[in-house]
Amino acid sequence: MKIIVTGSLGNIGLPLTKNLVAAGHQVIVVSSRADKASAIQQLGAEAAIGSVSDAAFLTNLFTGADAVWAMTPPNMGGSNVIKNTVNAGRAYAEAIKSSGVKRVVMLSSIGADLPSGTGPIESVHHIENIYRELDGVNITFLRAGYFYTNFYNDVPLIKSAGIMGGNFAAHTQVPLAHPEDIATIAAEELQQPGNGKNVRYVVSEVRQPAEVAAAVGTAIGNPALQWVEFTNEQSLQGMTQAGVPQEIAALYTELGAALHDGRLNGDFIKSGSPLAGKVKLEAFAQEFAGKFVG
Repeated sequence: MKIIVTGSLGNIGLPLTKNLVAAGHQVIVVSSRADKASAIQQLGAEAAIGSVSDAAFLTNLFTGADAVWAMTPPNMGGSNVIKNTVNAGRAYAEAIKSSGVKRVVMLSSIGADLPSGTGPIESVHHIENIYRELDGVNITFLRAGYFYTNFYNDVPLIKSAGIMGGNFAAHTQVPLAHPEDIATIAAEELQQPGNGKNVRYVVSEVRQPAEVAAAVGTAIGNPALQWVEFTNEQSLQGMTQAGVPQEIAALYTELGAALHDGRLNGDFIKSGSPLAGKVKLEAFAQEFAGKFVG
């Protein structure tokens, strides 16, 4: 199969590319950075350098492909983030339609069923709806849980204040997913023909932030490490003081609030809270420890 992987060699793109190349497929990896071409080629894949907002570039690339891994960058610019991301989704949709590709697997998220109030996830809600209008294309929407790797953002807080924290409570039920699990399931879906438009959740387990802090603390030699709940205002201020652009900080504060009140998990729970990933918290905590020390 000829499979297009967008998202360059990121946390998902790298293991996904390795998986597909190992399975014997012709893999073309899209990156906006020319300096990534060598690393892509060393994996046995081909590099296509260009922008995922460029419909003409994508159309040319998708033509003749058997399947596409469609991933839109979550923070496209420091302003108008939702608009920019949705516009990239429109470029994908135009290219999918014009090229005639029949199989697409899209990275989406828990909470994508909600039209607003979910921070950056709002963009994939709109993109899912755009893709649903594509006739004759089999699309799987992979709604991933909250990435374990998001907790790497707590490293400076642990080192400076001895805590982990966010604007959701220690007892919040958080569906978690590891990028490698997402890559494994994406590879599985890309190699299947699909049937219409379908949602598949990618969640490794559901855990509480208090449990995350305990597991991470044990792994880094600080078993007393605790999760501290911040107000929305404290969360927003903390991110902006750390250099995060105001708009992006506001979006991630909104995301935390949606986790806090349980709205984000609604459809996941209605779907039976399916667990698909294999990487569990304790294994991730060991990964975290390696990053923490490094």
